[in-house]
Amino acid sequence: MKTLSSRVVYENPWLTLREDQVLRADGSQGLYSVVDAHDFAVVVPFENDGFHLVEQYRYPVGARSWEFPSGSFPAGVTGTSEQLAAAELAEETGFTAGRLERLGHLNPANAMTGQSCHVFLATDLTPGEPHREPTEQDMRQEWFPRKEMERMLRDGVIADGPTLAAYLLFTMRA
Repeated sequence: MKTLSSRVVYENPWLTLREDQVLRADGSQGLYSVVDAHDFAVVVPFENDGFHLVEQYRYPVGARSWEFPSGSFPAGVTGTSEQLAAAELAEETGFTAGRLERLGHLNPANAMTGQSCHVFLATDLTPGEPHREPTEQDMRQEWFPRKEMERMLRDGVIADGPTLAAYLLFTMRA
């Protein structure tokens, strides 16, 4: 597929929406909408055969959601994916990880965005105070035994795509 033209339709501090006129392999032309957003990290905080999850209200689905801690750097801040994972873990849970192990990389919605997700396992956790952003003030944190979390996954209580993918990577680690 070849891009013939591209124009920004909408932009805010979190994302840019663009429309690309494309030329397909068969010679036909089409329109492709793309969301450009910052890469993010998902952190799997694991201890005592269980996981620390955070729960927050997710406006687009109109419901609260249990998830692994995740997020991206604020505007103007850069660093490695490991630094991002450590920052998100501390921000949302207050934990500092004695060890961060890279579990993998994924594209959570590759039909509409090139955004990447870096997945890390956090162990040897030291508790501290979270430093949540204003948009995370309703967030709460809770530890769940592994069997309870798996039940929540099966029952659809946990429906967050990056959390599901991160758990799969966790189960597949060597």
